[in-house]
Amino acid sequence: MAAVRWPQGFLRLPGGRISGPAPARAEGERRGVANAQRRGPVWQPAESRTVITLGALWLLVALLAVRQAAAVLRLPPEERLTDLATWIGENGVLRAGDPLYDTGSFTGTPFAGLVFTPLTRAAEQSLGVVWTFGTLLLVAALGMVTARMLPGPSSRRAALFAVPAVIGLLVLSVPVRNTFALGQTGIVPVLLVLVAFLPRCSARTSGLLTGAAAALQPTVLLFAPLLWLTGRRRAAAVAAGTFAGCSALAWAAAPDDSWAYWLHHVAGAGLGAPADDLANQSLHGVLLRLGLQGPVEVVLFLALAAAVAVLGLRRAARYAADGQWLLAVALTGCVAVAVSPTAWQHQQLWILLAAVGRVGRRGADRLVWPVLVILVMTMHRDALMPNLQVVGFLGDNAPLFAALAAACAVPFLTRDVPEWRRPVPTSYATVPASRLRHVPLLRFWKQPLSRPNLVLELLLIRVGYWVYSYIRSQAPDGRALAEGHGWQILDIEAALRIDIEHWFNQVVARTGWLEAGMNFYYTTFHFLVPLSLLGWMYLRRPVMYRWARTSLAVATLLALIGFWAYPLAPPRLMPGLGFIDTAHGPQDLSNPDFGALTGISNQYAAMPSLHVGWSLWCAVVVWRLAPAWWGKLLGVLYPVLTTAVIVGTANHYLLDAAGGAVVVAAGFGLRHVLAGRTAEDRAPGDHRAAGERAAGDGTPARTAETPVAEAPAVEVSAVEGRAVEDRMAEGGAAGGPGTEHRPGGTSSAGRGTTADSPLTAGPRAGTPPAGRTPAGRAPGGTAGAGTAPVRKPAPGASGPGRSPDGPVPLPAPRPEGDAGPGPGSPAGPALAGSSTGQDD
Repeated sequence: MAAVRWPQGFLRLPGGRISGPAPARAEGERRGVANAQRRGPVWQPAESRTVITLGALWLLVALLAVRQAAAVLRLPPEERLTDLATWIGENGVLRAGDPLYDTGSFTGTPFAGLVFTPLTRAAEQSLGVVWTFGTLLLVAALGMVTARMLPGPSSRRAALFAVPAVIGLLVLSVPVRNTFALGQTGIVPVLLVLVAFLPRCSARTSGLLTGAAAALQPTVLLFAPLLWLTGRRRAAAVAAGTFAGCSALAWAAAPDDSWAYWLHHVAGAGLGAPADDLANQSLHGVLLRLGLQGPVEVVLFLALAAAVAVLGLRRAARYAADGQWLLAVALTGCVAVAVSPTAWQHQQLWILLAAVGRVGRRGADRLVWPVLVILVMTMHRDALMPNLQVVGFLGDNAPLFAALAAACAVPFLTRDVPEWRRPVPTSYATVPASRLRHVPLLRFWKQPLSRPNLVLELLLIRVGYWVYSYIRSQAPDGRALAEGHGWQILDIEAALRIDIEHWFNQVVARTGWLEAGMNFYYTTFHFLVPLSLLGWMYLRRPVMYRWARTSLAVATLLALIGFWAYPLAPPRLMPGLGFIDTAHGPQDLSNPDFGALTGISNQYAAMPSLHVGWSLWCAVVVWRLAPAWWGKLLGVLYPVLTTAVIVGTANHYLLDAAGGAVVVAAGFGLRHVLAGRTAEDRAPGDHRAAGERAAGDGTPARTAETPVAEAPAVEVSAVEGRAVEDRMAEGGAAGGPGTEHRPGGTSSAGRGTTADSPLTAGPRAGTPPAGRTPAGRAPGGTAGAGTAPVRKPAPGASGPGRSPDGPVPLPAPRPEGDAGPGPGSPAGPALAGSSTGQDD
């Protein structure tokens, strides 16, 4: 074929296309750049989404701040800022002329009282407003400094979102809410210390700020040893000198008060509420709550405090040397909380800062520690642990245990660990195509194949159930409205001829064994069966666990809407109808409280019935997972038996059961609309194995969309075939890294190397099978298994796919995950030059 001569100034592009003249093209590019510069930067959709999301986040933070300020200012003057009121005396905040610590309510240091001397009683009314908004400004400044100290490197987008996110968490935290309500000064020492540990802060400034913070809160003096251990010894000396100077100044101004604070009350340990109060989250407080008293408690407290201080400061110095200064400051603050004689709620802000530490090498484990810390510092203790004596002690002292764990035990990652910045990724399944055009709506909703973190799941389940119980208890419980709805339900059932509740309840009440069995069923199976099923799926079917757990959560959330919208008196609370409450005993219908049950839960949260709803959820899950017909039958019988029990014990109507079925169906349906079909909807057997594999080692797992196809039989030349056989005999592989055969003669490597070339096939590394010659022929010269049929070429014909020597063996397809030769292997260059196809 004659060579093609391209016109001068034209360029040949890949694929045989011809571009315009080079000078003209260059001039067009220059004009395009000039026009773009005149128009300014092009507004990208991603940037607009970032601005909208950032604006919404700042709006949410502003609403939280306004709500917090309003919650304080709307209180009567005698009930708000109660701790701030202790600073105000007849002639001024320092009770000028009067002792500071006679009443025991004033808990600040003498230097702190000296700082607030200008305040007077005449300014008390305006003081509340000024103090509240001043505290808001301090919280905003603390959030900006904290975001500045977050460990890097981080993207510009992350830096933009960090400031409002940190401020929002601070506003929601218990220490900051307590500071707002009581009018405390606990934010000031934290802010001073964080500024002192900024990277560009000089040694002198760091020492002055740390010493001043220690003069306001003595346990902050522990940051001086941190400065010393990290090599900033001049700053440590300045901090100690500043603390001594401020305390001496206060001693000179108020010697009696200083003696009372430092010596009589042992640095304020005896001031304020009793030390064994739950608000005191220190080692001293927990030992007192355990019943220890006297010298034994003091000696044990000092020994534990010394051990925690040594271990915690060593760990803080280690992370400071690693460049994680915010984590080092947080750990030292946690040590201060634990070893202080009294650590009240407004002094526990250091624990929240410890959430910055990174724990876990897998991406699925990275959220466990920050979520745990945030829940401890923002939620009530009843939300963390059930109100049981066995675990109640953990919930009561959760802030202390979080501080001890952060200071002494949690293995935070250092920056030299590769997983610090890039954790082991989670394997996700490809969402299967849906028959509906717009399903799923949330296409970014990923479906992990790995098992979720157990601690995180337990925390979310516990907090979610606490929120559900709280909302349910706050639902409308007016007796007249609930009984009116009860009569409506009875009228509807009578019209439908399904009003069998009274008859069936009387049958159960007259049959002793039936009554006892239904009472046991009602009080036991409601939680036992769903929790057991969730536990089994978590261990054996992690993909289905996420699907089932999400559907159950959505159904329960929808049930809360029914409790609020339609409060309903159950049959056992309907007066004058003769229903017998077999599970809870007789109810005094003349008493609006109906006995002790009213204090446990909202008795009018009956529509829909979650007993039936959860049992139907179990039936759907068992039907999908049970391999045998009898298992599916048991799953179907469970909601039927539950319906009989709730009606026979007079706890629900039949229509309540129908409502439970509706919310469960809506839960499954809404989850499907939002996230699409589950990963196991495509190939349940394959996905079970894939999920277990991903859950075990974190490696990417094959999904049902990854086709597994055998290499098609192709015809190759004898020369090419022998080259492949030689590499197989030497233990090499013909396919490159990541090569995978696919139907249609394409490959997943590079640009879709075709399977028509023998160099693109991916054989297993190793020698040929036993009983086969290197040439791929069975003994006797006949073609053995694994060989390709060869057409006899026409005389004089040659080329790929024609072999005059007979059949040529084809290499077996390389299994997924079996890496081919690297770039330096003998097969590497040959493979690199054989890519001729297109991407799938």
